[in-house]
Amino acid sequence: MVPLAERLRPHSLDEMVGQTHLFGAGKPMRRIIESGQIPNMIFYGPSGVGKTTLARMIADRSDLTLHKLNGTTASISEIRDALQDSGSLFGSNGVLLYLDEIQYLNKKQQQSLLEYIENGSVTLIASTTENPYFAVFNAIISRATVFEFKPVSKEEILPAIRRAYDFLAEEQGIRIECDASVMQFIAAGCGGDVRKAVNTVELSVLAAERAGDCAKIDMDAVQGLTQRSNMRYDKDGDQHYDLLSALHKSIRGSDENAAIHYAARIMETGDLLPLCRRLLCIASEDVGLAYPLAIPIVKAAVDTALQLGMPEARLPLSDAVILLATSPKSNSAYLAADAAFADIRAGLSGDFPRALQNVHFDGADAAVRGQHYLYPHDYPNHWVPQQYLPDTLKDRVYYHPADNRQEQAAKEYWDKIKAQSAASQSGQSGRR
Repeated sequence: MVPLAERLRPHSLDEMVGQTHLFGAGKPMRRIIESGQIPNMIFYGPSGVGKTTLARMIADRSDLTLHKLNGTTASISEIRDALQDSGSLFGSNGVLLYLDEIQYLNKKQQQSLLEYIENGSVTLIASTTENPYFAVFNAIISRATVFEFKPVSKEEILPAIRRAYDFLAEEQGIRIECDASVMQFIAAGCGGDVRKAVNTVELSVLAAERAGDCAKIDMDAVQGLTQRSNMRYDKDGDQHYDLLSALHKSIRGSDENAAIHYAARIMETGDLLPLCRRLLCIASEDVGLAYPLAIPIVKAAVDTALQLGMPEARLPLSDAVILLATSPKSNSAYLAADAAFADIRAGLSGDFPRALQNVHFDGADAAVRGQHYLYPHDYPNHWVPQQYLPDTLKDRVYYHPADNRQEQAAKEYWDKIKAQSAASQSGQSGRR
């Protein structure tokens, strides 16, 4: 049986829900479609938000010969067969190639399109759920316009849900009783996916209690049908990396509420390893020397979580998330390391100072013989002035203490010791 979402697929822009930023009244996409002059386009966005529907509408309004392929199954020969129509009587007006899930085509398959797109014999409309700037060959990106589709809001989905219930009532010759609260629950629980919402409507009618020609939609049944349906997650997709990025930036921004929200979304999927790795990174990168104990504490929390597994793992991981979010922040070590790496990659390294080398004999041509290393523990406060950086970098400063209690206390401690040493040396020099 054809799914309800397919039977109800809109046939005009006015029937579509959401994406008003693209094809609302007066918007560029709407004007392009109404002009009849179709450029190469890439539709990027999550599933169930209208990409395929819009591509079909464009094809129906054009005089072009339509070929539809799916990147998950299309072979090189199928792509070539579609492209060859561009030079035949069958495709005399031009060919519109709708390529769904283009990200699944390999580089060679994508390259096979270039010649035909370049000379205009084929118009490409491709859709992808992955960021096209990562998933699509650059040469195709440069020859197409990317339009981003967004998850549809629950307010925009509600009309589609009402339409679906009305359609089923008429199709089946029944009366459907459904509270507004049930429709709102479906709209909120579909994660911005119109297709998912409409298919949930169909399932709710199939699962409804029947009394004669009346079907009563039960909230408990709908809650069971929509359980976890608002989760958008792909271990290798944009949602995966967007969630980790949102978590990281929320912790860096010291917003513990946002941080625990994004962490919970990741934990709900059961994909703990990326979360654990990210928390370990945050402890060093963003909390760092402002609260160095965060590093071993988070490591212990991560180890505990991986031993426990879900659902108990959420406890130590939540502790770690909130600890990091509410800790003082410092990226001074991160910046110091970056500066040091930049010098090394620029070839600024130089020889070791002789005092730091492993003990070995001087060559016959050595200007100064002996290592002359000063052992800091033999001096007051376990410190003595001594050159440690290579000659070419001897005045380089990589680390700048951040403005937090931990680092400022360390800075104050060493400033005091170094000042005392300088004063002592100055006094000895004066006595001579």
